[in-house]
Amino acid sequence: MNRRKFIKNSGALGALAFLPLSSCSVEKKFKYKLGLQLYSINDDMNKDPIGTLKAVKKMGYEDFELFGFDGEKGTYYGYPAADFKNILEDLELTASSGHYGFAPFLNKPIDELKRFVDQCIRGASTLGKPYITWPWLAPEQRTMDNYKIMAKKLNIIGEQVTAANVGFAYHNHGFEFDDHNGENGYDIILRDTDPTLVKLQIDMYWVMHSSKFTPAELIKKQPGRYVMWHIKDMDKISRDYTELGNGSIDYTKLLPDPKESGLEYYYIEQGGNFAVSAMKSAATSAAYLKKNLQHFL
Repeated sequence: MNRRKFIKNSGALGALAFLPLSSCSVEKKFKYKLGLQLYSINDDMNKDPIGTLKAVKKMGYEDFELFGFDGEKGTYYGYPAADFKNILEDLELTASSGHYGFAPFLNKPIDELKRFVDQCIRGASTLGKPYITWPWLAPEQRTMDNYKIMAKKLNIIGEQVTAANVGFAYHNHGFEFDDHNGENGYDIILRDTDPTLVKLQIDMYWVMHSSKFTPAELIKKQPGRYVMWHIKDMDKISRDYTELGNGSIDYTKLLPDPKESGLEYYYIEQGGNFAVSAMKSAATSAAYLKKNLQHFL
């Protein structure tokens, strides 16, 4: 069986389960592709990557931010990078960014960090991904001294990645906005990193959950630097994640100006608290965004 026939036949039943009734209609093309951070459906991706990608394509998703890169093996979801690229191409999908595990290298020697960065560059370059993103700090690492160390490491990574003709970005959560005697980690990241080397991926849920600013107010401080957005909603009671349209964040009023932001890619994300299942939540959020927000994008 050739590759295209294999892709076509793999996961067919999974794809049909989430086929929207409007899938046969011709949809308007927008400037930005409808994106999904695949951590949202991580269990499904690990069990059946091809079937899962086919299913979310039926929901309208065209572009992805990847999760779970194995640097030593050079694999995504168990596939060598070149094979995963073929899968995406055969499905007419793209991957514009990936979240990579940089946090364990925060306090390790520079040569160990650079070796891992080289692995990330090889993986991203094979896929043709425009961005590599630092997504996380472990709880025990969240000190002001470590934020200063991280800012230096972000610049080093940014220089290495940029030299390889790939972009580099930092993704915020909420812990960066925690107060430390009048200062916070996000202030250090903005102040001590080079905007030409370290772009920003704004997680709007965490900005609304933890900071004193709206996404638009943060973007006004450094316009053009927020090249990627994460869009997810906040449960009205628990303040946990929820499907777009089910929570307390009114994105029809909150979405920043894409041009002022410097937006290149955006991704829906929901890291848990699914109403029924991760895949049904992804379908619900896609339908809401297409109906209520996509005309902004």
